[in-house]
Amino acid sequence: MRNSAKPQRKQPNVIVFFTDQQRWDTTGVHGNPLRLTPNFDQMARQGTHLEYAFTCQPVCGPARSCLQTGLYATETGCYRNGIPLPQELPTLAGYFNDAGYDTGYIGKWHLAVTRDQPVPEHLRGGYQYWLAADALEHTSDAYETLLYDNDCQPVKLPGYRVDALTDAAIRYIDDRKDKPFFLFLSYLEPHHQNHRDDYPAPDVYRDMYTSRWVPPDLAALGGTAHQHLGGYYGMVKRLDEALGRVRDALRSLQLTEDTIILFTSDHGSHFKTRNAEYKRSCHESSIRVPSALYGSQFTGGGSVRELVSLVDFVPTLLDAAGIEVPDHMQGRSVVPLLNNRHAEWPAEVFVQISESQTARAIRTQRWKYSVTSAIKSDPVPTASSDRYVEEFLYDLYADPYELTNLAGMESHRKVADQLRETLIRRMVEAGEAAPHIDAAPAAAYGQRKVREYEIFE
Repeated sequence: MRNSAKPQRKQPNVIVFFTDQQRWDTTGVHGNPLRLTPNFDQMARQGTHLEYAFTCQPVCGPARSCLQTGLYATETGCYRNGIPLPQELPTLAGYFNDAGYDTGYIGKWHLAVTRDQPVPEHLRGGYQYWLAADALEHTSDAYETLLYDNDCQPVKLPGYRVDALTDAAIRYIDDRKDKPFFLFLSYLEPHHQNHRDDYPAPDVYRDMYTSRWVPPDLAALGGTAHQHLGGYYGMVKRLDEALGRVRDALRSLQLTEDTIILFTSDHGSHFKTRNAEYKRSCHESSIRVPSALYGSQFTGGGSVRELVSLVDFVPTLLDAAGIEVPDHMQGRSVVPLLNNRHAEWPAEVFVQISESQTARAIRTQRWKYSVTSAIKSDPVPTASSDRYVEEFLYDLYADPYELTNLAGMESHRKVADQLRETLIRRMVEAGEAAPHIDAAPAAAYGQRKVREYEIFE
């Protein structure tokens, strides 16, 4: 009789399932009523749900530089789109290569500035296997997927773009099922198709979700939500189906518990309600992303309620794979937070904002505080400023959809002063010089005064 028991693996496989521009509230575990994400919801419930996860830079290239390095964008140098990732920076691929992993990248890169041309090997961040495009939105469309392989040769894949990348990922996994691998699977969806400012869902979902459910911030502020939300939701639905297919493949290969999956996104989308485009703001709609981990020690890890950032995911994956976390990283591993374990953790996340403005923000459990450079220029010429002015203050307990800006209100001056000091400290910790921050102009009206003990709830 054949022995079907499989040998114990010493190193877990790792897959990063990375979406683009996906709001946290597209998921069922965050209250979306449309059942778009049953696979993600199951993964979050049975694995480790990072309930409060945020980008540290709400725009594509900078966010990706943070997730490849564990550093803030001012440290990677990629503080806006259009700046390639410096070749000398250690990356996820490099760490896993050194640990004996086979490393692969499939999908959108956005860190080489080659746009619709192949990414040369020296700009690929050290990944051994390559099937990607720098700006996937410029080399492909919903049903026309064009990537480039290791030899910089074009590869056209059949099917809807999400399915095409998923097929490629499953082939990669199957080919490497007998040795440890690290796969970064980077989708474009649910990002808009740039050349026509549209959200092209699979044909079967084209009109299924139109006018079904609108998040309260979008319902109040409008923007392009009513035009685009249906297609956006259809893209999210197909992404979740892709997640299910990847997990099914792992199950069929008996790799489910031997493989860590991180699901996250680079930033959200506010559908032109906060500025002239879709992101690059301090608001939850821009910075909060759905995130969960499954496999190895993350199975049954519970719900993590601490505020975590993209810079935390690099040390987390290294830690979980048994790879030493370098001292220079600016994030920290979430492994000590599993199963409600008490661990020292920051009370806020720090966000750098660029391109539309040079801005900085912190988000605590209760407060959102954001400042913008007092020196206005377009395009933004530098990574940081030495002088800022307060722009936004939100009480997320009373105003979770950020519809009432309290900046400049005398009733909240003490709160703003405390948050200003915290923001300056976080900027210095991230390697920036301590700036001067001017108070917001006095507002004409105010809310109730915040009591002393409420400031840091």
